[in-house]
Amino acid sequence: MCDERITHPLGPVVDARSRVLILGTMPSVASLERKQYYGHKRNQFWPMIFTLMDKPPEEAYDRRIAFALQQGIAIWDVVASCVRPGSLDSHIRDVIPNNFDGFFESWPGLRRVFFNGASALQLFKRHVGLAVLKDLPFTLLPSTSPAYTLPFEQKLQAWVQVKIELEKEM
Repeated sequence: MCDERITHPLGPVVDARSRVLILGTMPSVASLERKQYYGHKRNQFWPMIFTLMDKPPEEAYDRRIAFALQQGIAIWDVVASCVRPGSLDSHIRDVIPNNFDGFFESWPGLRRVFFNGASALQLFKRHVGLAVLKDLPFTLLPSTSPAYTLPFEQKLQAWVQVKIELEKEM
């Protein structure tokens, strides 16, 4: 993938049980090829989610998605389409964001947004705007991307906020 426009092939993973939304940027080349959120074998997203919930990881993608939804976790990305040679978030340009106004109206049960890495938050601020969140709180988490080399255990210390939010009474 060079300077061709990439269109995100996946819709949001969300249902009526969803209480937190985890937002990434745009799937990596490997994830796009697999048509999976966090499909790169070295991305730590799925190990992170299963570790947080004290469960052994599922290998099958459909079971991973079902597990996230059962926990109250919604998954989506900021970018609907862009130009990005390769997989690095720093190369994303010519962004068309997803429709967050409609999304948040459709899913009023969401209580918090977590950004999977600084690039997701920066792209959201620049192309969507924090005003769309209204009073919905948000938290920046360390990226689960293999390009962000912070050790897993240190990332986990920050990501535990997701579990804490999910354990709060509605």
